[in-house]
Amino acid sequence: MTDFRQNPCRLPPERLFTPCPESLLEFATTAELDDLAEEFAHPRAVEALSFGLDIPRHGYNLFVLGEPGSGRHALVHRVLDTQFRHRGNGDAAWDWCYVHNFQEPTRPRLLRLPAGRGSKLREDMQNFVSGLAPALTAAFESDDYRRRLNALESEAKKREDTALRTLGREAMSKGVALLSTEEGFTFVPAKSEDETMSEEEYDALPKERQEELDAIIESYEPRLQDLVSQFPRWQRELQAKVKDISREALRLAVGHEIEELKPAYADLAEVSAFLDAVLHDVVETGDNLRESQKGEGEMETLLFSGSISLQRYLVNLLVDNSGTSGRPVVCESLPTFQNLLGRVEHTAHMGMWVSNFTLIRAGALHRANGGALVLDAGKLLTQPYAWEGLKRALQAERLRLESPEDLFGLQSTQQLEPEPMPLDVKVVLVGDRNTYYLLSEMDPEFGALFKVAADLENDVVRGPENALLYARLLATLARRDQLRALTRAATAWAIERAARLAEDSRKLTTRTRVLADLLREADWMAEKDGAPDIDRQHLERALAAQVRRADRVRERQQEAILNGEFMIATEGMEIGQINGLAAIDMGELTFAHPMRVTAAVRMGDGDVMDIERETELGGPLHSKGMLILSGFLSNRFGRLVPLSVNASLVFEQSYGEVDGDSASLAELCALLSAIGMLPLHQSLAMTGSLNQLGQVQPIGAVNEKIEGFFDICQARGLTGKQGVIIPAANVSHLMLRADVVAAVRRGDFHVFAVRHVDEAMALLTGLPAGTPDAKGEVAPDSVSGKVATQLMELAQQRHGPPEKPKAPRRSKAKESPAKPKPGKEPVEDVAGHGERGAGEA
Repeated sequence: MTDFRQNPCRLPPERLFTPCPESLLEFATTAELDDLAEEFAHPRAVEALSFGLDIPRHGYNLFVLGEPGSGRHALVHRVLDTQFRHRGNGDAAWDWCYVHNFQEPTRPRLLRLPAGRGSKLREDMQNFVSGLAPALTAAFESDDYRRRLNALESEAKKREDTALRTLGREAMSKGVALLSTEEGFTFVPAKSEDETMSEEEYDALPKERQEELDAIIESYEPRLQDLVSQFPRWQRELQAKVKDISREALRLAVGHEIEELKPAYADLAEVSAFLDAVLHDVVETGDNLRESQKGEGEMETLLFSGSISLQRYLVNLLVDNSGTSGRPVVCESLPTFQNLLGRVEHTAHMGMWVSNFTLIRAGALHRANGGALVLDAGKLLTQPYAWEGLKRALQAERLRLESPEDLFGLQSTQQLEPEPMPLDVKVVLVGDRNTYYLLSEMDPEFGALFKVAADLENDVVRGPENALLYARLLATLARRDQLRALTRAATAWAIERAARLAEDSRKLTTRTRVLADLLREADWMAEKDGAPDIDRQHLERALAAQVRRADRVRERQQEAILNGEFMIATEGMEIGQINGLAAIDMGELTFAHPMRVTAAVRMGDGDVMDIERETELGGPLHSKGMLILSGFLSNRFGRLVPLSVNASLVFEQSYGEVDGDSASLAELCALLSAIGMLPLHQSLAMTGSLNQLGQVQPIGAVNEKIEGFFDICQARGLTGKQGVIIPAANVSHLMLRADVVAAVRRGDFHVFAVRHVDEAMALLTGLPAGTPDAKGEVAPDSVSGKVATQLMELAQQRHGPPEKPKAPRRSKAKESPAKPKPGKEPVEDVAGHGERGAGEA
C-alpha cells in the first residue's frame, strides 16, 4: 500500500489555507473604524483619472479599465465629485438656450448664460409672451390709435372722392356723367346733373351729337384710368402710414417691457441683442401677430404652419445648470445616438411633420458640456451610430444636432439646423480590458480621442497594514447600505473570503460588489437572529445560501458521478487513464469536477491525435497544450530514434467544447502510462499546465478543482489514499474550505505540489522517475526506462533492429574510427540521456 503521507510533494495542512489572525484587528466591531473608499486599492488609476480630468487639452478623454464588480463606476464618480464639484477652483457651469432666429427661422440661435440665469430668461420671456396678446389688443384698440387710424382712413377716402368728384364735374360740364358701378367707374351721356340718358334717349339723338358724346367719353377714359391706377399707390401710402402709427403704438405698449428686462442682462451682449431683436420683430409684425391669434388659437405652437406665432419669443432652456454645484457630471445609462447628441422633435400638422426651436431636446453631451460625461463602453458600442456620433462631436469640438435619418438621407422634409454648441467635455468610458484593447487595435481614431487609460487593480497585496485598511473598506461598504457593523471575527472571515476571491492567499480582491452583496445577505441573517452585529456565522450562512441557490448543475454533475453515469474511478490502478479536473464558470458560482482522460497508443510515425480538436470541440488553448505535449515527447524520447508510436487522447464523456491547457499535465501522464504500460493510481486527480521541458505551470481555479474531487471522494468515503496533484506554483493560491483542510490534517486526503512531470509520474505510478546517474544511465525499472524500452521495441518493429557497427579497419599508421552505413546512426538512449537504449543487446 502506497503511503502518501511521507511523500515530499505532500503539502501540510498549514499550506492549504492562510487565516487572518484576529489579533491583527484591534477593534470590537467595524463601527469603530473610519471610512475608507476603494481608492486605496487603485492609486495608479486614481492618478490617471486626476491627470486626465485636469489637463485642458484636446483628446485627453479617459477609458477606465476594470473588471465588473470592482466598483469602477463608484470610483469614477467619487473622483469626479472631488475634481469637478467640490474642488472649489472657480469653474462654473453654463446654461444653454435656443431662441428664434428672426433672419433665418430654420437656424435657431444658441445663447450661453451663467448657471441659473437661463431659467430666469425663460421665465421673463414667458411672462412677456403671456402679456403680449393683451398688450397687442390694447395697443390696437386704444382711443388714440383709433382716432389716428380713422383720420388716416378719412383722409385717404377724401382724397379719392375729391379726385373722382373733380373729374366728374369736368365731364358733366360737357354732358357726360361719371358713374360708379359694380364693375368699376364709367362715363355715360347725361341729360342733367342728376339724370343720365337711357339707351332709347341716346339713340334718339342726332348722329352728330352721338359722335360728339362718344368723343368726349373716349377722351375722359384715359384720365379715369390714370386716376384709378393711382388708388393702389395711395392705398400703400395709407398702409405705410397705418404701419407707422402701429409701430408707434406697439413701441409704446411693448417697448417698456423689453426695456425693463434689458438691465438684468446688460452684461450679456448676446441676450441684449436678442431682446432688441424681439422688440424690433414685435413692432414690425404686431398687426400680423394679432391676426394670427384670432385665426389659429392653439395652433400658435406650430411656428412653421404658415402663420406667425407669439411662441417665437419664448426661450428653449436646453441645459439648466441652476442646481449644479461646480462643473456638471452626467452619467448616461442608455447611450443611444439621440440620448447622447440630442434630437429635434416633430409634430403632425395637416399631414406634415413640422417643428420649431422649442422642440429641440438636449442630449447627454449638452448637459455635460463644461464638465464630464460617464458612459459604459459596452452599452455605447451596442447602440447604432452612437460611437461614430460621439467621435464626430469630440473631433470637431462642436455639438451639432443631427439625426440618423439626416445622415443617411432617409428624410426629405425640411429640417431645423440649430446653431452648433461649442463642446468642452471630458468623456469617461468605463469598460473591461478586452473592450479597450479591441478599440485600440480596430479603431484608428480611438487613441487620438482617449489618450488616458486608468487601469484598476484586480487585487491588493495582503499584509497586516492592508488587512486593517481592508477592514475599514468593509466598514464603509456596510455603512453605505446602512447595514449592521461587523464583529472582529466576521471581519477576519471576510478578509479570508477576499483572498479566496482573489485566488491568491497573498492578495485581496478588489471586487467589492461581491463582498457588498454578501454583507447585505449576512445583515438579513443577523436581522432574523436578532443579532446587533454581523458575526462570522452570519457570513458563513449567507455564503452557503448563495452556493445553494446556484449549485443545481454542480449537484446534478456530482449525482451523475456517484450513480456511475459519469465514469470516474477513485480507487485502483489503470493504464492510460487518469482523472483530470475541469472548472465550470456558472456566473455566480464556479465549480469543478473530475473528468476521465484516456490515452491509446499503437505503432505509427509519432503523431499524437487530439480527438477534441479533430471533432472541433477543442479550443485553441487546448490545442496549444496538445502541441506542447508532442514537443515534450519529441525532446525527451525522439532525439536520435524516430518515435514509432501513434497516440490518441480524449476527455471521456465530454460533449461540449473544451478549452484551456490546464489538463496538459494529466494528458501527458496518461500518454506516458499508455506507452510504458504503467498503471496509474486512480485515487489521485491532477491539474496543471505543461511546457515542452516538462515543467509544470500554474493554472486557475485551483481551489475549486481540489474541492470538486474532494467532494466526490468524500461522498464515496475517504480512504486516506485520495488526493489531488497541483502545480507547485499554485500553492500560494490555496484558500481551501475548512473541511478539506481538516481531512488533510487527519490524513484522509492529500494535496501534492509538483514542479515537473517526473514528480507527478512518480506519485501516480509509485516508481522512480528515472533520473540519469553520473554515467547518464537510467534505471530500467524507472518510468523513463520503461517508456524508453517500449518506444525502442516499437521502433525496432517498425524500422528493424539497429545494425551493429563493423570492426574498425586497421592501418599501419593509425586506427580509423568506425563509420555507420549510410542512413544508419548509432543507437542512443531514446530518453536523450546519452546511454544505450534499454532495448539494445
